[in-house]
Amino acid sequence: MTTSLHAPAPVTGPRPAGTPKLAGIAWGLLILNTLGSAGAKTIVPLPRSLIQMVTMGSLVAAFALALAVNLRLRFRPSAYVLLLSLLLVPSVLSSVHLEAGFGALFRCTRLALFVATLWLLTRWWDGGLTFVRHHIRMYFAVLGTVAAGLVVSPGAALPDTYGGRLVGALWPLTPPQIGQYAAVIIGLTVLLLLGRRTDRRSAAVIIVPSLVLLMFTHTRTATLGLLVGLVLAIGSLLLTSAAARRFFTWTVVIATTVAVVFAGALQSWFLRGQSQENFSNLTGRAKVWDALLAEPRSVSEMLFGVGLGDKSFGGLPIDNSWLAVYNEQGLVGVTIVAAFIVALAAVALLRPPSLQRACAIFLISYCAIASYTEAGLGDASPYLLHLALAAALLATPVAQPQPLPPPALPAQARAKDRPYIPRWARRPEVT
Repeated sequence: MTTSLHAPAPVTGPRPAGTPKLAGIAWGLLILNTLGSAGAKTIVPLPRSLIQMVTMGSLVAAFALALAVNLRLRFRPSAYVLLLSLLLVPSVLSSVHLEAGFGALFRCTRLALFVATLWLLTRWWDGGLTFVRHHIRMYFAVLGTVAAGLVVSPGAALPDTYGGRLVGALWPLTPPQIGQYAAVIIGLTVLLLLGRRTDRRSAAVIIVPSLVLLMFTHTRTATLGLLVGLVLAIGSLLLTSAAARRFFTWTVVIATTVAVVFAGALQSWFLRGQSQENFSNLTGRAKVWDALLAEPRSVSEMLFGVGLGDKSFGGLPIDNSWLAVYNEQGLVGVTIVAAFIVALAAVALLRPPSLQRACAIFLISYCAIASYTEAGLGDASPYLLHLALAAALLATPVAQPQPLPPPALPAQARAKDRPYIPRWARRPEVT
């Protein structure tokens, strides 16, 4: 289930053709690796070992392809990937004690391979939109499997165990995952449409089904992140884009009308049938957070954490990136994560208005909002890939070498190269 996102007009800046196809395939394999191995029950039961073999195999294949197209190991400087590399230090220091089991060392190896692949791909981070298109196409293909599962077996795709929310029936994906993928590609496609980098038909093919799937997931975090991210991204284009101003105006009018007319239905969708108390403690997340913060820790555990785990505490998911990083990589890890988010945000604010800057602002703001109720900023995850895409968009374009002018010939050589004209054919000199 793919679609074209080619521009009707050439993209200014570095040419996307400069990025090898293998680099785009490697990016897609990184996305496959971060899909995870735990989720809902599928129509055809898939052993977890098989899913882990596919995801880890995709990471190894991504590294091999990135290395194959960058054998000379040419990297571009990237503060984001550098700070991500530093995050390996507290991860390894806390994992070698094996408090989280041998799985912690396995996750460290996975994170190291993930970061190494990003380093190899930085060679083509030139501020262009090539990786944005790879990002949209791959996640749209993932959503295609979700839609196919919904058509084949609606009961398995909308199970009672998840409160009737949409899950992956062909590949084990949870509602928050599906909501995240849908929200991200909707936001990026809207921005490409405003920047005239795609046509309306191609954009509609992406946006409409993704929006339907997002509504079926009842994912409040993804919906809020999409709305806030688009407001900030489009706001950065208001002064330079008439299309952005028109879109912003019509969106405000339509959103206000819908909010007034369908206020009751929107409230029911947002609450998902939960009580006010359950909603106020974030579906039980606050209890896990309080227990995690109250847990006594040694100085080493406070600084470096207990090692990379499955982002859970006491058998319950943490569902907060900052607390998950604090638990697994300590205060040092929290500081590094905060540093690369602040660095990306600062660079985005200092860049002149452009479509690339708007896409980066959307991705950074979405990840910042989702970090409150979703874990993933401290380990190989889709959120780190979203931020890597933002870093690629904010990279300084590579200056294209200008051809040197031909050297000037001496007067004698120029006279020698002139064609011979007979005396009788020469024009008479005017005196």
